[in-house]
Amino acid sequence: MADVPEKQVKRLRTLIQEAETSLAAATELLVSIVGDDAKVAPVAREDTLGKVIEGVFDGQNMVGSDGKTYPVPANYASKSKLVQGDILKLTIADDGAFLYKQIGPVPRKQIVGALILENGHYFVDANSKKFRVLLASVTYFKAKPGDQVSVNVPEDDSNAEWAALEAAL
Repeated sequence: MADVPEKQVKRLRTLIQEAETSLAAATELLVSIVGDDAKVAPVAREDTLGKVIEGVFDGQNMVGSDGKTYPVPANYASKSKLVQGDILKLTIADDGAFLYKQIGPVPRKQIVGALILENGHYFVDANSKKFRVLLASVTYFKAKPGDQVSVNVPEDDSNAEWAALEAAL
């Protein structure tokens, strides 16, 4: 085989990584449209994207099986209505991009409470307990302190500190 310049090899590797990232994005879009991983699975190529870590959503971050804490974008957590205890999969692409996917939702229940603001943090006071909620959710629903809101919490909420804002009532 002829000597291939190192610059060309690096460029080819970069092109392959970009193609894999684009394929993952297209797969995610297809899943969001079709709504069923099983129909997409034959074309998914996540195993080639990079490092995959599973972990538990703590209300704000993912605590990985490796013991590290990974930041979950607030807009993703809010839009996906992630609940404390949900199992997530994080794919760290070779280019450093983080791709999250919820793979194991915990059993949840919906409750109603009042939105309150304390020390710069939003809480929902429901069933004589205060649950923190993400600012991104409060902003999205244009909720204000004192508003009645509906939130999702784990079915067993005895240790839950966080809730996912479902709607402003």
